[in-house]
Amino acid sequence: MAKNEIIQKAEEKMQKAQNVLERDLGSIRAGRANASLLDKVSVDYYGAPTPLNQMASITIPEPRVLLVTPYDKSVLNDIEQAILMSDLGINPANDGSAIRLVVPQLTEETRKDLAKNVKAEGEKAKVAVRNIRRDAMDTLKKANKNGDYNDDEFHDLEKQTQDSTDKAIKVVDEIVANKEKEVLEG
Repeated sequence: MAKNEIIQKAEEKMQKAQNVLERDLGSIRAGRANASLLDKVSVDYYGAPTPLNQMASITIPEPRVLLVTPYDKSVLNDIEQAILMSDLGINPANDGSAIRLVVPQLTEETRKDLAKNVKAEGEKAKVAVRNIRRDAMDTLKKANKNGDYNDDEFHDLEKQTQDSTDKAIKVVDEIVANKEKEVLEG
């Protein structure tokens, strides 16, 4: 394995950890309508769990309203049930052709709880990044023992790995800070 391949793979994995964090934080509601709130909702469609966003168009006609318009009107009640069964805490209003979801205004206490959840998700992402760094360092140490690198090269690669980790952690912190601000401001 070439020197840079180890670091490059680690950086790719760190990027994936950041992407997962962004996706997970997208499903945390912040008092305003966001189509990603419904990303984790699956509807039983002809016996198969199907993601809601594949069965309906999701639009935001007003800042705190999501409008779910199914492509097949016969599944309207199934979609309504799936939303009710999800842990969104939003009651759907079925008007016969579409479902309206009014995102409730968040209380201060709820905002603080959501901010804690955001921080917890951020910590999970940081742990993932650190685990990736540890794995990369272990791989580098094995390669160094095998004589693939001299000590100077090994220390340079160690430093590059740490720099990549620091950058990834900084990005995670920025993502968390932005989401936390969004949640607390509403």
